[in-house]
Amino acid sequence: MNESAPVDGEPTVPTAPAAPADAPEAPPATLWDRMRDDPQYAPEHLALEAVRRLGPEAAQWVARERAARPDVPADELADQAVRRFVNRARLSGAVSGAAGLPGAVIDVGVLAWTQARLVLHVAAAYGVDPVHPDRATDLLVLQRVHKVAESARLALGVAAGRERAGALFGMAGERPLGRVMLQLGVRLAQMAGMRAAKRVVAKVVPGAAIVLGTWANSSATKDLAERARALYRNGPDGLPRQRRP
Repeated sequence: MNESAPVDGEPTVPTAPAAPADAPEAPPATLWDRMRDDPQYAPEHLALEAVRRLGPEAAQWVARERAARPDVPADELADQAVRRFVNRARLSGAVSGAAGLPGAVIDVGVLAWTQARLVLHVAAAYGVDPVHPDRATDLLVLQRVHKVAESARLALGVAAGRERAGALFGMAGERPLGRVMLQLGVRLAQMAGMRAAKRVVAKVVPGAAIVLGTWANSSATKDLAERARALYRNGPDGLPRQRRP
């Protein structure tokens, strides 16, 4: 029974059970707000926020692992990261309880966030700086939002500018929520490596969401992991020269 001890005669207050260690983590609320306000650039906003928030986590993880096991091969660390986050991706497809279009948007957003975490951990495993701004470019190309790095960098610059403008002035205009949610879902589904129409149908049709969601999420994440390995396996020397922040 999870209850806090009474203090000065006050009634006890139940505490929420801790989330499972491998439970998928949703993007932060501030990012959801940003993506909802600017759904056209949702993948770019997610990539920028992922490098800011998840890059340091990946760097700390690889530092701990190498301190504990100095001779561990990079491939073994990458394997560890891939197993961990493919499992989380699978769980995100199995446990999401929200129905309809909002549920589909939540599901693909959680999946895209989990996949970004995987890519940054794989980069760190191979000695590539996970907090460098170029990792946001890598995310968009690896997740096939953009075909080439140059167009990804341009879109990231636009999204960063819109983020700053939104912080100062707010996003102008009011749009129907349903239309915004649909656009956001399509953009995030593109980033997560699934065809948006099939994913939304699977989420709306009773009984189909859990089975297809579990398979589609893990399959898309495994494919992404292979692309990330191919990019980062040769370490920093195998990448184009990184731009300074």
